[in-house]
Amino acid sequence: MDECDDFELPNEAFAPNRKSVNIEVGAFVQRGETIYRVTQVLDFESVIGVEVETGRSVPLLIGDLRCLQDDADPKLAVNQDLAEIADDDWRIAQQRFAAISPLVGKTLWGRDEVERQAKACNIDPSTLYRWLKRYNAYGSVTALIPKKRGWLEGKSRIPPHAEQVIEETIRDYYLTVQRPTAKKTIQEVQRRCAERGIQAPNHMTIRSRITKLSEKERLRGRGFKEKAKNKFLPAAGRFPNADYPLAVVQIDHTPADIILVDDVFRKPIGRPWITLAMDINTRIVTGYYLSFDPPSETSVAMCVAHSMLPKDDWLLLHTVDAQWPVWGKPRTIHVDNGADFRSNNFQQSCLAYGINLEFRPVKQPQYGGHIERMLGTLLREIHGLPGTTFSSIKERDGYDAEKHAAMTKSEFETWLVTLISKFYHQRLHSAIGMTPLKKWEIGIFGNAEVQGIGVPPKPTDRLTVLLDFLPAFRRTVQTFGVTIDGVTYYAEALRPWINSTDSETGKKLDLVFRRDPRDISTIWFFDPTLKQYFKIPFSDQALPAMSIWEYEQAREKLKREGLKSINEFALLRAITELRSQVEDAKEKTKRARRQAQRRKEHEKNISPAVPLPPKQPSPTQSSVQAFAGLVDGDIDTFGDIA
Repeated sequence: MDECDDFELPNEAFAPNRKSVNIEVGAFVQRGETIYRVTQVLDFESVIGVEVETGRSVPLLIGDLRCLQDDADPKLAVNQDLAEIADDDWRIAQQRFAAISPLVGKTLWGRDEVERQAKACNIDPSTLYRWLKRYNAYGSVTALIPKKRGWLEGKSRIPPHAEQVIEETIRDYYLTVQRPTAKKTIQEVQRRCAERGIQAPNHMTIRSRITKLSEKERLRGRGFKEKAKNKFLPAAGRFPNADYPLAVVQIDHTPADIILVDDVFRKPIGRPWITLAMDINTRIVTGYYLSFDPPSETSVAMCVAHSMLPKDDWLLLHTVDAQWPVWGKPRTIHVDNGADFRSNNFQQSCLAYGINLEFRPVKQPQYGGHIERMLGTLLREIHGLPGTTFSSIKERDGYDAEKHAAMTKSEFETWLVTLISKFYHQRLHSAIGMTPLKKWEIGIFGNAEVQGIGVPPKPTDRLTVLLDFLPAFRRTVQTFGVTIDGVTYYAEALRPWINSTDSETGKKLDLVFRRDPRDISTIWFFDPTLKQYFKIPFSDQALPAMSIWEYEQAREKLKREGLKSINEFALLRAITELRSQVEDAKEKTKRARRQAQRRKEHEKNISPAVPLPPKQPSPTQSSVQAFAGLVDGDIDTFGDIA
């Protein structure tokens, strides 16, 4: 699926595409049906390319370029959903990525350099070349999954209770000053599982969990706290390894210091949450997510997708005439220890993209100083807006924030995008001695003193990036469809999988589904045979679109009424009643207005994957389409249409 440059919504079915367009000298790219070789990168918007067949040099817009149309190897795991991957295959892919990691990001590799790295890893140089080529083509660690072992179709992930035993054993047995070996730790996991009547996971699965521990965790947990501190503690005012753009990106949440109003009555509805991503080296904002929903795995997914994708359409959405030439995959994402960052899905998604996920050490504020200062700067700018809550009681003294509240979420978000792209990025930053935008440009293109890293590869498919970070579920398909959180979904794409079983174990087959919690009226089903996603709606089409938060409210209402089981009819009644109550009360209460506005924002379905609404056909086009396919005489059935 090509990038959504035509602003149309994604099809009901599509194949994931994790390829990226390489914007570097010597790379082959495609515009329309013509293939070019890039000979010069002019800026963030354009390159010079030589047409391969004619040798003619032409200027090309980066936004028009895409990967060469070739058939991906069907054996590559890069065509699968990330949740389908087997634990042992993850481990092998990680080992291969670790081997090529020193060479990743370089345009050219010298033979001597590759041979030295291959010798250090005890790998044949041709094998290392092959891994590098495969990884660079897709920019995904999943491309390094072994082909013969492949993706284990239908293989279920280990049960949550077994996963819990592994985590507990590593935490309170392996990561102790007694420093037991990995072998003894595996035996301890097996012993605890037997004690609880749980089937123990495969010994390689347990070993892979131990292997995934960072060196910092290992040192600190096994009694080398001072060594870990000396090795990993950053020098004052400097973050370790943030030596070039996208080397380290920090992400954090904060409630904005402003009361916003609803779109209808323009009355106060409360403060929104901001999730912000910032590149440490250049101090540039790589992405954000603004919502009335509390921080969650969804907030993180939206922010990371926005950070990795180009921003042209986003600026167009908010009608901001500015430059925000920032996209690309970070080498490291650095976050606090919140549950939304520690979810298995987010950690696995980062692993698949070759992103090193680091957590802020507890009680070490210097690790989060950069993003917190950026958020502090942002909040201070907000203090000049009507309806600001300021950041202290002293500042707030005598100012009624709700009385002065005037901005809607859309208006505030336009202001926020303007602030980031037109002011913050182009204002002198004292810590780097120049503007963040200039620092970013130098880091990308270089100058007399700095060698630039080059324009980051541009993701080919927006929706694949977003889906890879959204929450995933594994479910069996029954005759009535599939059930998630008590709600049933069905479409014809599920029919071949009804009551399907694993050919190896004979057990019901767990399949992968993903959803956007802001609108649970549809989910994405990944067909492991067709290697495609299909959109699956509510089986009861009478149910309206709703967010997971609105659905949970309806369930709580029905439980209070004494219903032990919840069916679609009861759910529809509860949703209707709740919305009716909100409509009746929203002019009177802030809580009702906030809830109504949240629903309105969810129904917009705006995301980094699809930032702009679909094009609406003109009346002429609609009329032509309505009568397409009719033959002589069919028009008579419509009667007099004059």
